[in-house]
Amino acid sequence: MTKNLDKEGLSSIADNYQLFYVDLWGVVHNGVSLHIEAIKTLKEIKKKNKDYILLTNAPRPNSAVKSFLEKLGMEKEIRDHVFTSGEAALNYLKKNLFNKLFFHVGPPRDFDLFKDFKKMKTEKIENSEYILCTGLFDDHDKDLNYYKNLFEENIQKRMICTNPDLIVDRGNQRELCAGSVAMVFEKMGGEVIYFGKPYPEVYNQSFDNKNKKILSIGDNLNTDIKGANLLNFDSLLISNGIHKNEIKEKGIENISKSYEAICNYMQSELKW
Repeated sequence: MTKNLDKEGLSSIADNYQLFYVDLWGVVHNGVSLHIEAIKTLKEIKKKNKDYILLTNAPRPNSAVKSFLEKLGMEKEIRDHVFTSGEAALNYLKKNLFNKLFFHVGPPRDFDLFKDFKKMKTEKIENSEYILCTGLFDDHDKDLNYYKNLFEENIQKRMICTNPDLIVDRGNQRELCAGSVAMVFEKMGGEVIYFGKPYPEVYNQSFDNKNKKILSIGDNLNTDIKGANLLNFDSLLISNGIHKNEIKEKGIENISKSYEAICNYMQSELKW
C-alpha cells in the first residue's frame, strides 16, 4: 500500500534515511523553472546532515547540467550534488570505446558529452563501430519510424544509450527521449547498453551507497521507482509528474501494478 505524504510532508519520514536519491526533471524543476518547495526540501535535508544526490537521466556531463541549473537560479551548494546518466556513460566510453568510430543520434546540444573524442565521430552510420544515442535529431523529434529506417542496415552494431527515459515534460510540452529511440533499436533485434536509472551503474557511480538506508524520489515509475525496486531502496513517487493523468484516472495502486513497480510513498509535489 502506498502511503500519501501530502499532509505530513517528507519531514515525517526523513529521519528513517541516510541517503536520498532525488530526480531533477519533474521533481526539482520542469525544464523551465525550479520548484520552490523542492528546493526548500533539499535545504532541510542538508540541515539534518543527510546526504542527497540529484540523480538525473540527462545525456550530458555533470558540468553541463550544473550550468543549466545555474541559469534556472539554483544555488551552487545544491548544484554540487548533481550526477547524470551522461557522466556515467562518459566514464564507460573513455574506458572502453575512446578510439572507436561512432555515429551520434541526438541533437547538436549534446555535443559536450563527446567533445574529448569528437575526432572519432563519423557522419555516416555505416562507417561507425557503435551508435551513441543521446536523444532524437531536432528535425526528426517526433517520428520514430525515421530511426527504424536509419538502423535497418546497422542493427548488428551496439548502441550506447545515455538516457533510458522514454518521455519527459518540458513545461506543458511532452517530448520523446533517447530511451524511445533505443527501444526501437532493441525491438529490431539490436543490443543496447543503457546508462541511467533504473540501471544500477549510475547509482553506484554517483555515491558510496553501501550499507545505507536509502529513499529514491522521482516522478517516473519506469526509471526512478523501478530503479529503487531493483536495488532494494524505498521509493517516493511525485504524482504530479509524467504519470499525473494516469494516476488521476486509475489510482496509484493500479498504475504502479501496471508498470510492475512498488511505491512506498507518494506526494503530489516534493514538500518538506
